[in-house]
Amino acid sequence: MTADKDRMYSHVEFLTNIYPPRNHENIGSLEEAASYIEGEFGKLDCAVESQYFTAEGREYRNVIASFNTGMKKRLIVGAHYDVCNETPGADDNASAVAGLLECARLLDTLKPVLDYRIDFVSFCLEEPPYFRTPDMGSAVHARSLLPYRNDIMGMICLDMIGCFSDEPGSQDIPLKDLRKVFPDTGNFIIVAGRSHQKRFAETVTGLISEKCSVLAYTVTDQRLNSLLELSDHLNYWNYGINAVMINDTAMLRNKNYHREGDTIEKLDFESMTEVVTGCCNAVIKIGNHLTNQDTLKRG
Repeated sequence: MTADKDRMYSHVEFLTNIYPPRNHENIGSLEEAASYIEGEFGKLDCAVESQYFTAEGREYRNVIASFNTGMKKRLIVGAHYDVCNETPGADDNASAVAGLLECARLLDTLKPVLDYRIDFVSFCLEEPPYFRTPDMGSAVHARSLLPYRNDIMGMICLDMIGCFSDEPGSQDIPLKDLRKVFPDTGNFIIVAGRSHQKRFAETVTGLISEKCSVLAYTVTDQRLNSLLELSDHLNYWNYGINAVMINDTAMLRNKNYHREGDTIEKLDFESMTEVVTGCCNAVIKIGNHLTNQDTLKRG
């Protein structure tokens, strides 16, 4: 079963049409987005809850859909729903929220027999001014998992999965030696991980590639940490939990990164469909590929 391109388009369309943009100052817009995500999760056979938190006296929430809640082991899949400044945020990050919702729907439809719990979490406050602060929604969520940390298999973060191009030169490569490894054509995704969690990252990459025609590369080069840390997975790394980010390389490809030109017509929904189908395969199969030793890598 493959992801539904039309459903994902509909999700992105709704989120990018919210006005004013869903940034940290526009509480009503964030609530409109959260309510939409909550409603979509509510159509599935899962437990849906909100994790409320405050930042500078204002209330925000993460929206969580949980499958197999009776299981001890747990996998987290996440994507943030807020935007930076006054941008519509099609690629950053409506594309990934659409992928999150579709992955949850596929799981609900397929109903695989799994021995672990899966929490799909849509985070608030990933973007500045809260990035790298304890008030990030993902930081709140990661802290809440500390009593269960030894049971967390890992975290898969979706962030910007909609920008692709077959034009030569459409991909920037920041390090000269990496130009021999990665193409200068922006038609691939990266699975960004930490070097000491490389097995987890490579496992996710391999499982995505089983069902995805878009090339996927594992990237754990510490020289790129300033780029590889740019999303919610960072907060799980901070607590020693295996985590990766699935990403289209952001500003290295998308010239409308954090700009008002980040609009729906610039997204490649065909490639997004491939990526989300691959991600769903990883979510369903990853438990068969990790040993107990792999489950937790502290650091």
